[in-house]
Amino acid sequence: MNLTLLIVIVFILGYVAIALESITKVNKAAIALLMFVVCWTLFMFNPSAYLPDAVGDSIGQVVGKVIEEHLGSTATTLFFLMGAMTIVELVDQNGGFNFVRDTLQTKSKRKLLWRIAFMTFVLSAILDNLTTSIVMIMILRKLVSDKKDRLIYAGLVVIAANSGGAFSPIGDVTTIMLWNKGVITAQGVITEIFIPSLVSMLIPAYILSLHLKGNLTFTASQAATVQASEFTAKQRKIIFFLGVGGLIFVPIFKTITHLPPFVGILLVLGILWLVTEMFYAKQKHLKEEKGAMQKRVTNMLRRIDLDTIFFFLGILMAVACLETIGVLELLGKSLDVTFDGNHYLVTGIIGVLSSIVDNVPLVAGCMGMYPVQPTGDMAVDGIFWQLLAYCAGVGGSMLIIGSAAGVVVMGLEKISFGWYLRKISWIAFVGYLAGILCYWVQRGLIGM
Repeated sequence: MNLTLLIVIVFILGYVAIALESITKVNKAAIALLMFVVCWTLFMFNPSAYLPDAVGDSIGQVVGKVIEEHLGSTATTLFFLMGAMTIVELVDQNGGFNFVRDTLQTKSKRKLLWRIAFMTFVLSAILDNLTTSIVMIMILRKLVSDKKDRLIYAGLVVIAANSGGAFSPIGDVTTIMLWNKGVITAQGVITEIFIPSLVSMLIPAYILSLHLKGNLTFTASQAATVQASEFTAKQRKIIFFLGVGGLIFVPIFKTITHLPPFVGILLVLGILWLVTEMFYAKQKHLKEEKGAMQKRVTNMLRRIDLDTIFFFLGILMAVACLETIGVLELLGKSLDVTFDGNHYLVTGIIGVLSSIVDNVPLVAGCMGMYPVQPTGDMAVDGIFWQLLAYCAGVGGSMLIIGSAAGVVVMGLEKISFGWYLRKISWIAFVGYLAGILCYWVQRGLIGM
C-alpha cells in the first residue's frame, strides 16, 4: 500500500475515534497522541520520499530538525494555553469574578438575557470561550431557578461565547493558533471580525428573547455573592484587574516587543503569582487553612487540564505530518479548483464542519493546506484567514458538540443533543450566515 495513503488512513481513523469519544468512552487525548506517533513512525519508513535531503547518515538529523520545527510551533500554543488557564483559574478561585454576578442581577428575564449575552461576549474575548461558559453557567444557577428558562440562557451562552472568542486573538484556541502562526494580527482580526461576530450574537439573542416573558423569581440566597474568605474585597478586585487586564495587555506586549504571545502570557502569570503570594504572606493565619493553600498558584498548576494539552499536542503534530508529506497542500488546491477559489464558500463549509468535528484539527489542517501569500486574499489578515477565524469559531455553535463551550455547557446543564438541535441550532445558523454576509458587505465597502 502507498505510504502516503497509509498515513492518511491512520489520521482519518484517529479522527473518527476522536469524534466518537462520547460513544467509545476513550479519551481523545490518548487517540491524538497515538495518531501523532503512528503517523511519524510510518513516515520514517521512507522519509527521503518527502525530504530529499534525508538520505544516508543524514536521515535522523534532517527528520529530527523538521519535527523540532513543528514541535516548537506547537509548543508556543501549548504554553500560551497553560498560562491562560492558570490565570483564569486563579482569578476565579480567589473570588475575582464575584462582581460579575452582582452586575448581572435583575428581575426582568429579558434584561438578564441581554446582560448575559453581552457579558459572555466580552468575557470570552478577554478570557476564552470555555472558561467564560463555565463562569456564566455557575452564575446562572444562582440567578435562574426555572430549568426551562435556564436552558434558553445556556444556549445563548454557547452562542455568545463562541462569537466573542472569534474576533479576539486570545478568545478561542483556533484564533490563538492562527495568531501564533502569524496569518492574522491582533489589530486586523479585532477591527474586521468584531462587527460580524457581534451580529452573529445579536440576532440569536433577539430571537431567544422572544421566548422569555415576565420576571424572575429567586431568593436572596440564590442571588447572594459567594465571598472568598481568604482575601478582602479590595484584594479580589486587584487580582481580577491584574488577571483580566494582563490578558488584554498580551497583544499589546507582542506589538511592542515582537516576542511570541506565550512570552506575554507568562509575564502576566508571573506578576499575578507574585502578587497573590505577597497577599498570602501578609495573612499568616491562612497558612493554617487547608482550603486557602489549595488556591495558591503552585497547587493550581498541578490541576491544569493536561489531557486537553496532550490532545492539542497530538492533533497538531499529526497534522504537521500530513503537511510534511504534502497531503494538505494537495487538498487545498483541490478545494480551490472545486469551488473556483471562492473563499467565502470554502471557509463557510469549514465552519459548518467545525460544528460536527473538532475545529482545532480543521484549522490546523487549513494552515497546512494554504500557504501564506505576500499579497491578496491569502496574505496576512487576508479575507481567507479572517473568515477562517470567524467561521471556525462561530460555526461551532450550530451543534452542542461543535465547540468546547458547547460541550462543557452540555455537561453542566445536562442539555440533550436533540433539544439543542431543535431549539438552538437553526438560530445559531441564522446568526452565522448573517455574520458572513456582514463581513462581505464590510469588505466591499473597504474595497470601494
